Amino acid sequence: MKKNELEAYEFQESDKPYNIRHRCYYFAKEVVLFVKESKCDKVYSSLFDQLIRSATSIGANMVEGRAGSSRKDWKKFLVISLKSANETKY
Repeated sequence: MKKNELEAYEFQESDKPYNIRHRCYYFAKEVVLFVKESKCDKVYSSLFDQLIRSATSIGANMVEGRAGSSRKDWKKFLVISLKSANETKY
């Protein structure tokens, strides 16, 4: 993503992102920053990798579903996003 595209997702600290796309972006960003700042043993690296993959795939599937060619595609990708969100919670 280019810097200009990233800035389109940014909000002021006082603004609340109600758009699901923005909420997914901020969630993924917070997870990545959390993992980056964590000082844990190498044993946990595979868990952190999976956490990042599942957290970032929520928004990716939302965007891909929105670009789908049919309502059936849209629903399918929303279900995948929900599964990724549940995986992230686990």
